[in-house]
Amino acid sequence: MDHTGDTRRYFDSHDTKALSKAKERFRILTSVGFTAAVRDASGNATVTRSFGQTAEETLFYPRLVGG
Repeated sequence: MDHTGDTRRYFDSHDTKALSKAKERFRILTSVGFTAAVRDASGNATVTRSFGQTAEETLFYPRLVGG
């Protein structure tokens, strides 16, 4: 994330290089504890464990730590 707490990255699912970078970013973020969720057309987010190249929007939530 940037200083605003929001980073947006766009990719063309038909561009193999861009798609590869997006898959790798998904893998890295989820491997360090971020939870991935795909937002549907109505605005609801559903947790996902795998990269979806046709997803219109994927959100990443940082792991919450509490006690």
